[in-house]
Amino acid sequence: MIVLGLDTCLTACSVAVCDGARVLAYESQAMARGHQERLAPMAERVMAQAGLPFAALQRIGVTVGPGSFTGLRVGLAFGKGLSAALGAPLAGVGALEALAAEAEGLTFAAIDARREQVYLQAFEDGRPLSAPDALALGVAAARVAEIAAGRPLTLVGSGAPLIADVAPAARVLTPEGADARLVARLAAEREPGATRPLYLRAPDARLPA
Repeated sequence: MIVLGLDTCLTACSVAVCDGARVLAYESQAMARGHQERLAPMAERVMAQAGLPFAALQRIGVTVGPGSFTGLRVGLAFGKGLSAALGAPLAGVGALEALAAEAEGLTFAAIDARREQVYLQAFEDGRPLSAPDALALGVAAARVAEIAAGRPLTLVGSGAPLIADVAPAARVLTPEGADARLVARLAAEREPGATRPLYLRAPDARLPA
């Protein structure tokens, strides 16, 4: 299955095209903003590097959050537009799930949500043990300690260093974003369906009074 993977949820813009487990082309750029301007050209380059027209795509996978409100909407809008134009089914992938996809054993994916919070989800060999949640740092650290109960663990994501004190021996990984190659793989393994953004809290921005 030829799958295009997209991630714009965090501090990177990442695009990959895969044929099953084989990565045909991949590009990622670190960026805090500007995903909207970069995503389409990156997708064009990746498809060109793979030597494929967009019409060859059989599925599109896109991260749906949690993460940057603007960023995740950029990826979803682009993915939905391509899906409609090409007739290729669209599958949503959680950003926390993509971060933890390749980690072995007990893993906590944690994204810095600002305001002294993290988005947190627990996994065992890539399988979810809990639902994603927005938690205060102290609550998140306590949840990690409770679930881990002294076991070796991995903390992955921009929020990992914020709660690492609770598990000094933990392996800490801080990628800029979710890997689009893993997004493509996860998208290929699930049934496509209605794809909605995953918001775990209200946006920070407020309309003027």
